[in-house]
Amino acid sequence: MAGLLYLPRLFVYHSDKEIEQNTSNTFKVMERKLYRFIMNPSVALVWITGLILFYYSGIETWLLVKIALVILMTFFHIFLGQRLRDFSADANKYPSRFFRIINEVPTIIMIIIVFLAVLQP
Repeated sequence: MAGLLYLPRLFVYHSDKEIEQNTSNTFKVMERKLYRFIMNPSVALVWITGLILFYYSGIETWLLVKIALVILMTFFHIFLGQRLRDFSADANKYPSRFFRIINEVPTIIMIIIVFLAVLQP
């Protein structure tokens, strides 16, 4: 989850037009390592534990809503991976303002997911 909050923030700074090539290369390394070594294993773990929870809990409304939100977060994860490829190829087409806005998406979804998991309405 932390990667979904941090990677868009790195993109905000990386999309700045005034950064030097050396700084851009540093961002590329940071973004790639964050995505591959932290975010990808985390999304796999979330799906494994979520499916185990679903197996033991059965079909419950709160769990179905939570799984739908996790699917949404997975699509966001994939979207960030596509933006990572754009930055790696120096082909980013989004301004820093775009990344500032989408940086709030996982926060809102995370709050709802935690609410559903804790209260199980």
